[in-house]
Amino acid sequence: MANITRFDPFNDLVDDLFKGYFVRPMALENTQAALPRMKVDVTESNGGYVVHAEMPGVKKEDINVSIDGAQVTLAGDVKREKDVKEGERLIHTERFYGKVERSFTLPMEIDDAKAEAKFSDGVLELKLPKKAAAARKSLTIQ
Repeated sequence: MANITRFDPFNDLVDDLFKGYFVRPMALENTQAALPRMKVDVTESNGGYVVHAEMPGVKKEDINVSIDGAQVTLAGDVKREKDVKEGERLIHTERFYGKVERSFTLPMEIDDAKAEAKFSDGVLELKLPKKAAAARKSLTIQ
């Protein structure tokens, strides 16, 4: 289920304007903040769908794509690498580390046996062919 948050551009402007003017060098971050949402583009052609999903910081082996009928689920795991050296301390971080997941339903079922996935430069490309419509069967009445 999606988290709904109120968009308040003025609050961010004031935070950026006064950041560092007080005793603390940064504003305390909301620990309940919404997880970043994976950005997805979906295009349709006669034969199927093409999905482009931005997954920066995710390695190819940490991506999982599952197809169930017309529902597609993309999941990835962004791992934190230790980049704080001896004698340094982390003051502020905004980068996300952890699991990110996105599900969506397409108008037609997908032929998962012919689906293809390619990952390059932080963008996952899926080629999802539509499943052929089953032939109608007419019943004879006895």
